[in-house]
Amino acid sequence: MEMIIGGAFQGKKDFAKAAYPLLHWCDGREASEEEILKAGGILDFQEYIRRCLADGQDVSLLAEKLIEANPDVVLTCDEVGYGVVPMDAFERQYREAVGRVCTKLAAHSAKVTRVICGIGTVIKHV
Repeated sequence: MEMIIGGAFQGKKDFAKAAYPLLHWCDGREASEEEILKAGGILDFQEYIRRCLADGQDVSLLAEKLIEANPDVVLTCDEVGYGVVPMDAFERQYREAVGRVCTKLAAHSAKVTRVICGIGTVIKHV
């Protein structure tokens, strides 16, 4: 597993597609669970988590499910924990869920790259 993380609009998608041009990418904004669990790459994984939460799903075991079903996936995800804590309860729940899921995925990942201004810096490589 590999994670490509960074702030919103920092060039993660372009970085990921350039690094892995032959991967089949799915988009977390619209991909089904089946697609997420089979894709070579997932863009905007945080949006998949948002959709799950909005549908009332429990995402507490999402990381384990993804690790088991798709251990070689490459995914991009926004870092959503920086900045002002949202007043809206759902936004706080979403922010916490993304952080918890991604912490588990990063622990399992062989490589984690942080992208800032389109430049990737490897922060973990096993």
